[in-house]
Amino acid sequence: MTTLSDHLHQVRERIAAACARHGRDPAGVRLLAVSKTFPPEAVREVHAAGQAAFGENYVQEGIAKIDALADLRADLEWHCIGPLQSNKTRAVAAQFDWVHSLDRVKIAERLSEQRPAHLPPLQVCLQVNVDGGDNKSGVAAQDALALARAVAQLPRLRLRGLMAIPEPAIDFVAQYALFMRVRAVFDEIRADGIALDTLSLGMSADLEAAIAAGSTMVRVGTSIFGGRPAAQA
Repeated sequence: MTTLSDHLHQVRERIAAACARHGRDPAGVRLLAVSKTFPPEAVREVHAAGQAAFGENYVQEGIAKIDALADLRADLEWHCIGPLQSNKTRAVAAQFDWVHSLDRVKIAERLSEQRPAHLPPLQVCLQVNVDGGDNKSGVAAQDALALARAVAQLPRLRLRGLMAIPEPAIDFVAQYALFMRVRAVFDEIRADGIALDTLSLGMSADLEAAIAAGSTMVRVGTSIFGGRPAAQA
């Protein structure tokens, strides 16, 4: 029977193989273990196998997990990767280390204002709606540069890069094409003089294409933790 440690090792091997295939240094691609809907004990097991960064989609669930694993707080890096509403910004600013889903100036301003002074700046990524769908979270690609300029000026945030969750694509070529749209926005913002260093792209089903397109952080849940139990509110 395979363990969570085995799954983690297999994912790391996939990342290394993709990097070798596309001429990239594996050290340049971080793994974010997406632990949403899984219990603190699973996080503890994966951490014991060498993983430090964990992603949560649901703020209340994430904070409950952070509290349950308080003894590991200095060793864990918590990323909020789900859509963020105004009434949740104070809790996120106080508890999380990263936010991947910024898509509005208002949310960024609240996070900056509410980030406790004794903590380092909150690390943030802008979520880009690369598909252009009206019902999806994320800033439109053509508006990302203006948002990046605004967020980069906020004192308690550090703008690190971009995140995107494209619709599932049928094969590697289609996946790669979608990710390269995000890469183009990333390059545009960097050319404007904003020092981005993070492309949060790729999940269990498409991490190879994301790495080919330049992803520096892949967000993997199912391939580490297994099939998801019912989502929590």
